[in-house]
Formats: sequence, structure tokens, C-alpha cells
Amino acid sequence: MVVGAFPIAKLLMLGIRQLSKPLANRLKAGAVRSEFFKSYVCLPPAQLYHWIEMRTKMRMMGFKGAQIRPLNEEAAAELGSELLGEAIVFVVGGVCLVAEYMRQASNTRKKEEELSSTLHSLEQGIAELSLTIEQLDTRIRENNRLVLSIPRPAQ
Repeated sequence: MVVGAFPIAKLLMLGIRQLSKPLANRLKAGAVRSEFFKSYVCLPPAQLYHWIEMRTKMRMMGFKGAQIRPLNEEAAAELGSELLGEAIVFVVGGVCLVAEYMRQASNTRKKEEELSSTLHSLEQGIAELSLTIEQLDTRIRENNRLVLSIPRPAQ
């Protein structure tokens, strides 16, 4: 089906994903400037990310009990804003993916319903034809019985 080869919904989803990148950059810039965002949204995930990353690197190098120092506030704010921006792009992409899946599932469900409806109407037509055949068969038998019951003229 040529019409379904390039659905407008896919183009719309791609556009939304492309628009999410500048939005994420704007939010990142605002997050670094705002004290609330910096303190409660950017810094905790950045420090956690830094702690996990450094802990993993230390374990890979064989230092199991090494103390990990937290990032300074500027570096943590920058890392946190980067994480926030990436999370926004990832969430928008995930939402687009879920929306596309739901759209495809809806299309599949509609096609299955159409096929089921067509199958049901065909089965109903077959049942009606079968009933008609039985009625015609009964008429033929009745006509044959009547023809055989007519007395024949003597020859």
C-alpha cells in the first residue's frame, strides 16, 4: 500500500524529536542560572552520576576502598544540566516511540476488526446460502414426489 509507506505521523514524531533538542538546551541554560534548579534538580543527579562513574572506574582499576570526592558546584551544575538535557531528549524520544507503537497497534487492531467483520459477513452469507440450498433441495424432492405420484396413462 503506497499511501501507508510514508505516514505523516512518523514525520510529525521526527519533528517533535528535533524540536526537543533546542528545548533541552534552553532548559539546560535556565537550570544553570536558577538556584532552585541548580540545587535540587541538577546537583543531586550530577553528584550521584559522578559517584557511580568514579566508583566503577576505581573498581575496574582495582582500588576497592578509595574515597570519592564530590564534584565542585560549577562542574556538578554543568554535568547536571547536561544530564537534564539528555534526559529530556531521551524522554521525548521514548514518548514518540510509545506513541508510534500505540498508533501501529491501533492500525493493526482496526485491520483485524475489518477482517473479522468481513469473515463474519462471509460466514453469514454461507449460512444463508446453505439454508437456501436446503429449501431448494426440499422443493425438488417435493416436486419429484408429486411427479411420481401422478398416475400414468395406460398404454
